[in-house]
Amino acid sequence: MLLGWHYSDYYSNAYAVNQYLASRGFVVLSVNFRLGIGYGYEFHRPPHAGRDGAAEYFDVKAGAEYLRMLPQVDGTRIGIYGGSYGGYLTALALARDSDLFAAGVDVHGVHDWTTGRGYTDRDGYEQAPDVERALEVAWQASPVSSMATWHSPVLVIHGDDDRNVRFAQSTDLVRRLEEHGVPHETLVVPDDTHHFMRWANVVAVGRATAEFLGRMLGR
Repeated sequence: MLLGWHYSDYYSNAYAVNQYLASRGFVVLSVNFRLGIGYGYEFHRPPHAGRDGAAEYFDVKAGAEYLRMLPQVDGTRIGIYGGSYGGYLTALALARDSDLFAAGVDVHGVHDWTTGRGYTDRDGYEQAPDVERALEVAWQASPVSSMATWHSPVLVIHGDDDRNVRFAQSTDLVRRLEEHGVPHETLVVPDDTHHFMRWANVVAVGRATAEFLGRMLGR
């Protein structure tokens, strides 16, 4: 399963990797989950999505359950990968449903919504009246809130000069994975940003993704 940033451009970004995975015998499903485009405003702006409840994750889980029903798919070997917002949903899938997702590759994802700017500035000039409730909802929507049920292996990839998603999101996740004994590997892309400006790094990330999924899922 492929997940990416939800304005559709990630599907073309990962097209080559998807084709390569398919050539190796994988069945690849690209999920246009809620928050995406092409199906109207309500689909694009659903309530309780993202840090407000992760409602879009149900689309991801439904996609995996659909794959599991297909006769040509081994339901015990469903993997998941994605970058940016897709990295967030990949981590959430592994944390919440390791019994469904056997392995995953999380590329520069958000793992703790409560560390975002604005939510933790309790001494600011103005405060939302429900800030404590918002923080609790954001925490429950974060992959790190479900570490106790995460046992599937994961490859965490992140550029250490990322200006969109803080590199600390991944270093904090890796620390938690270690504490909970979750099998994991890391790939740090030195001196590169969220969008991997060097083509050699794009190739390296795609190669690492395919190699890890092939090794973990037996392809």
